[in-house]
Amino acid sequence: MQIPASAPSAPSVASAASSPSSTAAPDGPRRALLVIDMQLGLFNGSDAPFDKDRVLANTRQLIARAREAGAPIFAARHTGPAGSPIAPGSPLTQLLPQLGIDAQRDRVFDKTRPSCFQGTGLAAWLAEAGIAELVIAGMKTEFCVDTTCRAAAGLGFRPVLVADAHTTTDSPLLQAELIIGHHNRTLGGAFAQLIQTADCRF
Repeated sequence: MQIPASAPSAPSVASAASSPSSTAAPDGPRRALLVIDMQLGLFNGSDAPFDKDRVLANTRQLIARAREAGAPIFAARHTGPAGSPIAPGSPLTQLLPQLGIDAQRDRVFDKTRPSCFQGTGLAAWLAEAGIAELVIAGMKTEFCVDTTCRAAAGLGFRPVLVADAHTTTDSPLLQAELIIGHHNRTLGGAFAQLIQTADCRF
C-alpha cells in the first residue's frame, strides 16, 4: 500500500514563514531538521516499525542534505524515569549509530513527553537560529510525530512533515501502514506541509 502524499515558550516566528515551494529555494524561509526518537529501544524493539529500513535510509538522506546545506539538525530522545528501561543515558535511549548524528555539532536533547517542545529548549533554540520551517522525521507517527507537528504549528513554526520518513508499529486496532497513511492525510495541509524525502531541500 502506498503511503499517501497528500520547555520554555519562544517568540513566534510565524511572520517568517511565507508559503515556500516544497523544495525550499535557497533564499526561502530557513529550515532545520528534527529527527524524533530514532533510538535503539524503539527502532530495534520486539515490535518492528513499519518499513524500518526505508525510513532509516530516508532519514539518513535528510540528515546528509541538511548537513550539506548547513541547516541545523536536532535529534530528540524519549526518556523515562530513573530505573526504567529508558532512563536517561541508558542504552535503549541511544540514537541509532547509522544516523551519524554528532552531538558535538548537532543538538541532541532528551524529552519526557510526546511533544518535542514540552519541557525542552527546542522552541528557543529554533527562534535563536532564525528557523521558520521545521522538517520532521522519526517515530512514532501517532504519538511524538503527530504531537510535535501540532505543537510546532501552535508556536508559530511551519512544520514540514516528510511523509516517507516517519514510522510506527502496529496497534491492536490498526496496522502501522494505515496509521501512517491516516496521519499523513490528517496532518498534511491542516497542520503541516507534506513532502517526500526526494523533494526535501534545506
